[in-house]
Amino acid sequence: MTTTQTASARVDPHVWWTAGAVLVGALAVLFDTTIVAVGLGTLARELHAGFATIQWVTTGYLLALGIAVPVTGWAQRSLGGKRLWIIALSVFLVGSILSSLAWSAGSLIAFRVIQGLGGGIMLPLMATIVMQAAHGRNIGKVMSVVSLPAVLGPILGPVVGGAILQHLHWSWMFWVNVPFCVIGIALAIIILPRDQPFRRVPFDGLGFVLLAPGLAGLLWALSNSGEPGGFARVDVLLPLIAGVVLVVLFAVHTLKTKEQPLVDIRLLKSRPLASASLLLFLSGTALYGAMILLPLFFQQVHGSSVLEAGMLLIPQGIGTLASRSIAGRLSDAMGPRWLVVIGFVIVVLGTLPFAFVGTGTSRWLIMLSLLVRGAGLGVVTVPLMALGFRGLDRAQMPDASIITRIASQLGGAFGAGLLAVVLAASTHGASTIGELALGFDQAFWWATGLAALGAVLSVSLPRRNPEEAE
Repeated sequence: MTTTQTASARVDPHVWWTAGAVLVGALAVLFDTTIVAVGLGTLARELHAGFATIQWVTTGYLLALGIAVPVTGWAQRSLGGKRLWIIALSVFLVGSILSSLAWSAGSLIAFRVIQGLGGGIMLPLMATIVMQAAHGRNIGKVMSVVSLPAVLGPILGPVVGGAILQHLHWSWMFWVNVPFCVIGIALAIIILPRDQPFRRVPFDGLGFVLLAPGLAGLLWALSNSGEPGGFARVDVLLPLIAGVVLVVLFAVHTLKTKEQPLVDIRLLKSRPLASASLLLFLSGTALYGAMILLPLFFQQVHGSSVLEAGMLLIPQGIGTLASRSIAGRLSDAMGPRWLVVIGFVIVVLGTLPFAFVGTGTSRWLIMLSLLVRGAGLGVVTVPLMALGFRGLDRAQMPDASIITRIASQLGGAFGAGLLAVVLAASTHGASTIGELALGFDQAFWWATGLAALGAVLSVSLPRRNPEEAE
């Protein structure tokens, strides 16, 4: 059944309470990912490990996410959203505490996997809980709040991580999660509505055997693609091919099964969800690809410290925060098509100056460009995330949340790998800062092109929201 409510209705206060309860815990997950990314060098030194080994601190976490995300829908149907949220947040809390107490690279990698299992369930579950509480009404406004952790994580994470590494012991990269987790669990117990009794829901074992390792293979391949050799590496090609084959087999299995599949990709017959997933993949590519380039540019070309590089990214976060609430209201009022097109154009305008920057470029111009870029990202992301839920009933929302989350995550991994390969090729043999800057210029041209491609493809989005078309 399709929900048909006017976008102008006021949002039920209970929806905002629900959103606030899950946002606190979700902030821990989103901050953790980016905080740890800036600390790999420190971890390698402090734990006496090679960089190839210490990279598994992030790779193991990423693979755990890939395994956990697909089971979220089944687990929610079985346990209920409140119980599952508390369990997942508790797992993430335990993983964070254990990570802070790690005594070696191997122990840290194992504890990060525990974190990833909890975080992988929380990310899609957060959106599902809030969207179900909203009953399909005012999705744009609500999504502008739900997307807050995804906005703040990549921006403030490097700042917090840089400050910790500069002034505190590395273990505080994980201790900082604990207050968010504890408060988040308490708020969930108090605020989230009581679940229905436990249900025995058949588990799609074959679907899990196909999809979980398939996604893990894709994420592993894309995370390795940024290393020397790029997409031609054996540890990229083999898991990439295996991942594609397994995901295709999962799709065939889903279309043939008469039981409830692990993730119902048949929902992609819905044009809003299919188009939102495609554009979320591309927006993830544009966002996280450039997020790989920007800190490196500040450090290698402008000579900034890790903390300074993180602080220089703050204007991008401010731009996104400023635009996302406006984007949410406009999404409900005018539909997604031209709003997303305009957003991608703004991202192009904010990214293009980086294709011309050099060692003498004013930092004020750079920060202004980042402010514009951030505003564009906010305009793009909110209506796309909202679009994926439009026209769906309550029972379909968990699968829609998983599908859009996977699309965004794969897009981010692909963008990071692609632009890392481009940067390595364009800076190969650079012997001066000026030559290095020219190499970065070429990589930023690619980032600009990806955003421009998003603007072109966005023209295919629905002109109006599905409920308006009925």
